[in-house]
Amino acid sequence: MQMQSIIRAIYPTQCVACDAPTEGDFGLCGGCWRDTQFISGTICCQCGTGLPGDSQADDLRCDDCLRIARPWDRGRSVLAYSGIGRKLVLSLKHGDRTDLAQPAARWMARAATPLLRDDTLLIPVPLHWIRLLRRRYNQSAALVNVLGKQIGREVCADALLRNKNTKPLDGHSRDARFAALADAIQANPKRKNVIKGRSVLLIDDVMTSGATLAASAEACYSAGAASVNVLTLARVVKDA
Repeated sequence: MQMQSIIRAIYPTQCVACDAPTEGDFGLCGGCWRDTQFISGTICCQCGTGLPGDSQADDLRCDDCLRIARPWDRGRSVLAYSGIGRKLVLSLKHGDRTDLAQPAARWMARAATPLLRDDTLLIPVPLHWIRLLRRRYNQSAALVNVLGKQIGREVCADALLRNKNTKPLDGHSRDARFAALADAIQANPKRKNVIKGRSVLLIDDVMTSGATLAASAEACYSAGAASVNVLTLARVVKDA
């Protein structure tokens, strides 16, 4: 305990968003917690975005999910992709802040509760090997590895392969995103036996149009998955 106190004195715990002092590791300070838009209340059952009203129904869908056929069953997301939520996602994705997987997975574990079954297999959305080489890590796999330990579910980090090195899709239209990702993701032939017959929970850092998650879900079903749900750290929302 004395050594822990010495370490705390030398390396005090800091907010993961702004570096202000905090009481515990891997958390937000009071100000950042207040300013972070966590998604709660009435939500879309397929993507997890917040909806107006106070309905307790579990089959509500947002406008996007009513227009676009989603090849997965249910979905949840933790943060609106704006403000501090956007900063955290970009830091995890491009800023070498893999430490952010700790608090992110803790928040995602709570959101995942209605999506879990005893046989749920956690699978991250894959990166193409060229992008993985440049970035050195897959942020979705970082989330999956921590989340699996927290909720006690099996992880298969290489269940899916991205066989097309698509260009960054930021700023592209919804149709362009879906077109670019057509046939871009497939099940790893060496892992099809792990996926077959399982309930899959797909994990990604952020959902925009849902094209990447759709391609990943279809790849899971092609490998024999019994069901597919999705969970993201953040969701791009229209009113954010």
